[in-house]
This record gives sequence, structure tokens and C-alpha cells, in this order.
Amino acid sequence: MLKQIKFVAAGLAAATLSFGAMAENERALDLDALLKQLEEGQFAQSQQNKQREQDFVAQRAQQDQILADTRKQRDNALKTSENLETQFEENEFKLADLNQALDTRLGSLKELFGVLQQVAGDTKSKFQNSVVSAQIPGRAEFLDNMAQAMGKSSKLASIEEIERVWFEMQREMTESGKVTKFETSVVEAGGEKVNKEIVRVGPFALVADGKYLDFNGITGTVAELVRQPADRYGDSAQALQNSNGELVEFGIDPTGGSILGLLVQAPDLKERVEQGGEVGYIILIVGAIGLLLALERLISLTLINGKVQKQLKRKEIKTDNPLGRVLKVREDHPDADVEALELHLTEAILGEVPKLGRNLTIIKIISVVAPLMGLLGTVTGMINTFQAITLFGTGDPKLMAGGISTALVTTVLGLVVAIPMTLLYAMLNTRSKNIVYVLQEQASGVIAERAERG
Repeated sequence: MLKQIKFVAAGLAAATLSFGAMAENERALDLDALLKQLEEGQFAQSQQNKQREQDFVAQRAQQDQILADTRKQRDNALKTSENLETQFEENEFKLADLNQALDTRLGSLKELFGVLQQVAGDTKSKFQNSVVSAQIPGRAEFLDNMAQAMGKSSKLASIEEIERVWFEMQREMTESGKVTKFETSVVEAGGEKVNKEIVRVGPFALVADGKYLDFNGITGTVAELVRQPADRYGDSAQALQNSNGELVEFGIDPTGGSILGLLVQAPDLKERVEQGGEVGYIILIVGAIGLLLALERLISLTLINGKVQKQLKRKEIKTDNPLGRVLKVREDHPDADVEALELHLTEAILGEVPKLGRNLTIIKIISVVAPLMGLLGTVTGMINTFQAITLFGTGDPKLMAGGISTALVTTVLGLVVAIPMTLLYAMLNTRSKNIVYVLQEQASGVIAERAERG
């Protein structure tokens, strides 16, 4: 039945092809030719179908063979997996037995190696930051490698490694009590690398050419501090380097560089003045002007007072001093009565007072205005500080402390100017008044003498 259906389908297909061919070339002119074409098409289709059936049968056998091979491989893989699982379990039991045997044999040595590993790690950090490593490099690397090897692979340290750990610790303690000299490369503040002779003061400091050095344990380099401490520390460092075994006063940092780092970060006088900003510079300029005026008045009043004292001691009148000019009024008006002479003397004294008190008012104004200008700078700086807090918050205390410190610099500058200006004004004003008192005293004597004559 299936074959009949195939033949019918083939016939229909052949008929379709025949009719198509007849439409194309129009060679089928009669029924006989059409019948012949149908027979030929049916035969060709039958041959094609047979060939397809043969190919399908051949491929089916090949697919069956592939399926059988794949199943065989799967069975082999499952068997291998079972063997590996069994071996893995057996190895686990063996490993547990070996670890137990190792622990039993180690006994107290296991605790020893644990402590050794911990000591090696802690000592490595100390050696890395110690200035002794600038003279004796490579110690931290050895301890680091040994600690990592014992931690990762559970490798036991050898007798030589244990003895070296003890030796390095003993050498660190021994070198901590020595002041030695050695040569090494130093990175100068300008970036140039130069070989220099360095003096090491125990584990506390490194100095060269009168300058303090910094040792970087990570890179193993020695470099000059960009900012050096005060000159007295530099002088002691130079004296230490030039000493030949004698005792020298030298400042050390027992914290290993923390205090020295903070010390060099502290701003100097110039930087403090720069923190005051424009208001600070104005205060200093005003203070300089006041100081010059005060020095001029001090010198002038000192000279004038000397001339007045000389005039008091001699009878000859000279007009190069205020007292001489006042006394000359008596000679200029020999016939004047007491009242007229008193008026002339008063006029002469009043003419000398402005000369004696010249610029004293300006000095007094500066002594009053300087602290007010400092307060102005402080208020301005505090406003800027609070604006920064508004923008960035209060998470960084250094921001607030730095802003407040800068704001208070102007107040300090104002007080620095105002205090000496106030003292100078009081001293100069007193000297000026003393000279005026002398003039008034001598004028009263002249009037009394004229009154006695009258």
C-alpha cells in the first residue's frame, strides 16, 4: 500500500514536471509524446527514490555505530569517576593519618614554630622602619620570606633560619646603642642622588652635612628632609658629624620620626606672617612706619634733652635748644613788665611744645588702630572658615583648625604692633613732657626774678 502511494505521488510529480516542460519548450505536440514523457519521468523518479532509500539505510547503520561508541565512552568515564572518588577518599584518610603523625612528632615544636612565625612578622615591620636598615639592608626581606613560607606551605624553619632570626634581633639591639658613620646614596632636596657619609644615632636619627635625613623602609632609600628643623638642631647635627668621639649635645626623636615630622611641618615666622594675608601685611607696614617715627622721636628727644641739660649748667644762652630760645625772650624784652614778660615766655613755650610732641599723635593712633585691624582680619578669616564648613562640612578637623589658626594670625600681628607702639608712645610722651616741664620751670624762675627787680 505504501509503495502504491509513493508511485501515485511520483506520477503526479512526473506529470507536473512534464506539463512544465511542455509549457517551456512546447515539444509535446500530441498525446503519444505526452505519454512517453510521463513514462520517462516516472522511471527517473523511481530510480531517485531507490537511491534515497539506500542512502538512508547506510546512514542509519553509521548512526547506530556512533551511538554505540558514545555509550561505551560514557560507561568508561563513569567507571573512571568511581575509581577516582575511591582514590580520593583513600587519600583523605591517608592525609589525616599523616597530619596526625606530624602533629604527634612535632609536639611542642609546633608551638615553637608558631611563635617563630609571629616574631618574624613583627620583627620584619620593626626592621623595615628602623634607620639601622639604611646601614644593614636585606634583613626585612629575609624575615618576610620566611614568615610567608611558614604560613602558606607550612614549611618548617631550619636551624640556620632560627639562628639568623635570633642574630638579627641581637644585632638590632646592639646597633641601637651605637653612633656610627657609613656611606650610602642620599637623595637631596633637589632630587639629585649623591653618595655621602652619614652619621647614624642609634635607631633614632640619620644626619649628613648638618641636615636630618629620612629613611624610607619600603623603597630602602635615604633622602634629605625637604624642610629642616630649627637652626639649633642643624648646628647640633653638624657638631655631631664633626666630632671625634667627644660628647655633643644632640636632639633625638624617640618616636622614630613622628615628632620630627611634626616639627618640620610647623610653619616658621615667614609662613606665619603669610597666613595673615593682606590685612597682616598692612598691619606690618603700619607698624614699620610707627617704629620709624618712634625711633626718630627717640633720637630727637634724646639730643634735645642733652642740649637742655647743658643749657641749664651754663649761663651763656644758645638758641640751638628749646630752653635757650625760651630764656632768650628775657634778653629780647629787658624793659617789659612782669605780665608782659609772662605772656612772651608762655608764647615761646607754646611754640616749642608742637616741635617736642611731633608725630607722637600718629604713634598713639597706630597703637590703637593695629589691634583693631588685627580683629578685622580675624573676623574676615572666621567668616571664610565658616563658609568652608558650610561647603565641606565638619568631617575634617584640620580644615577648621587651619582656618581658625590663619584667622588668629592677624590678631597676633596687631598685638605685636600695638604693644611696643604703646610703650614707645608712653616713653616718648614722658620725655617730651619732662622737657616742657623744664621750660615751664625756668620760665617761672625768670618771671619771679623780674618781679623781684620791679
